[in-house]
Amino acid sequence: MNTLRFKSKLIILGLVALCILSCSKSRMKPNATLEERMQEGMRLFEKGDYFDAKTQFRIVTLSHSGSLIADKAQFYTAECHFNMKEYILSASEYERLIKVYPNSEYVDDAKYKLGLSYYKLSPKYSLDQEYTRSSIVHFQEFLEDYHTSDLVPEVEKYLLEARNKLAQKVYASADIYRKMTYYGAAIIYYSKVLEEYYDTEFAPKALFWLGDCNRRQEKFQESLDAFAEFIQKHPNHEWVPRARNKIKQTQREYQKHRRMAQGHDS
Repeated sequence: MNTLRFKSKLIILGLVALCILSCSKSRMKPNATLEERMQEGMRLFEKGDYFDAKTQFRIVTLSHSGSLIADKAQFYTAECHFNMKEYILSASEYERLIKVYPNSEYVDDAKYKLGLSYYKLSPKYSLDQEYTRSSIVHFQEFLEDYHTSDLVPEVEKYLLEARNKLAQKVYASADIYRKMTYYGAAIIYYSKVLEEYYDTEFAPKALFWLGDCNRRQEKFQESLDAFAEFIQKHPNHEWVPRARNKIKQTQREYQKHRRMAQGHDS
C-alpha cells in the first residue's frame, strides 16, 4: 500500500508540474498559495481565458482536493470546458463534482449544466438520440431535486426542447409509413407520440393523422373519436378547420359503408 501511495503522489505531482509548465498566460509562481491560484484562475476565467484558467483550477483540485475551495475549483474546471464547447469533458467534470463533493453549494448548478452539456451534444432528430435521452434524464433529476430553484423555468424549457426532438423522430417515422400507405404501422407510431410525448408540439398533429389513418382503414368510430379529441384539446390549432372537414368526410364514408353492408346482407 505504501508503494501505491507513493506512486499516486508522484503521478499527482507530475500532473501538477505539467499544468504549471503548460500555463502560458499566467505568471503564477510554482510556490503560489492555494488562494492565489484560485484568484488567478477566476481572473483568467472572467477574462475568457478558459484554457489557462482551467490549468489553475486543475492544480487546486489535484494538489488540494481536500481543501474548502476544491469543489469551487472543480466546478470552474467544468465551466471552462463548457465555455470552450468541450461538452463531453464538461459533462465528465460536472459528474465528478456531484460524486466527489455531494454537499457542495455548486451541486445544483452542476446538475443543471450536466444536463445542458448532453443537450449541447444532441444531434439533429434523425440521428442517434443517446445524448438527448441523457439530457432528459439529468433535467428530470434536477427538477425532482431542486423544484424550488430559480433555474426551474430554464430547465423546463430545455427539457421540452429535448422531448420535442425525440417526438419528432417518432413522428417522422409515422409520416413515412402513412405516405407509403402502411396505415397500421403509422397508427402505432402516431400513438407512441401521443403516449410518450403528449406534451410536445408534435402531439396535436399525431392525433390528427391518427384519426385520418383510422379513417383510411375504415375504423370510422376510432377516426371520429380522434378528430373530436383533437378539436376539444386543441381548439386554437390551425388544423381545426381541417379536422372539422375530416369529421364530415368520415361521417359520409361511414354512412356509405353502412349502406353497402346492408345491401350485402339483403
